[in-house]
Amino acid sequence: MKKFIPIILMSALLAACGGGGDTDKIGEASTVFNMLGKNDRIEIHAFDDPQIQGVTCYISYAKKGGLKETVNLEEDASDASVSCVQTAPQISFNEAEIAKPQKIFKKGSSFIFKTLQVMRYYDPARKVFSYMVYSDKVIQGSPKNSMDAFSCYTGAPLDAAKVSVQPNQQIHGSCIVTLAQK
Repeated sequence: MKKFIPIILMSALLAACGGGGDTDKIGEASTVFNMLGKNDRIEIHAFDDPQIQGVTCYISYAKKGGLKETVNLEEDASDASVSCVQTAPQISFNEAEIAKPQKIFKKGSSFIFKTLQVMRYYDPARKVFSYMVYSDKVIQGSPKNSMDAFSCYTGAPLDAAKVSVQPNQQIHGSCIVTLAQK
């Protein structure tokens, strides 16, 4: 049994560092040819904001290929970009649940120590969401980052006569906002 413990620990580490959550791979562009293993590339993934119905974010990031990727020992560059768009006729969210900044995406970018993250920030006065992508490392992170802002007033405004809202909800542009209880 003791000889299986290192294998189990290594499998757990590889699983923790691997995926980027619930994303759909949209495509990729090769940037550097590698004789062994996959080419270096830029990958594009899409994921829905988990607390804001009707908003999808698209993230592109550099992915290091080669032999190191084959054995999961590569360290990806800190270059990434994010863009979020309305993907439904209306957007709905609970203002109390999104008031504080929140990590909505996390993906391992190296064997153990580096991650790529997307944070969501909310500006309640303007009904605007800001999404920032950055990478961090246990010892030293990177100042490279990218951000996108999305407003409730970007899309077509909802017709209040055609949309049923609860007493604790308000319509702001294309958003139905559930207000915090007082």
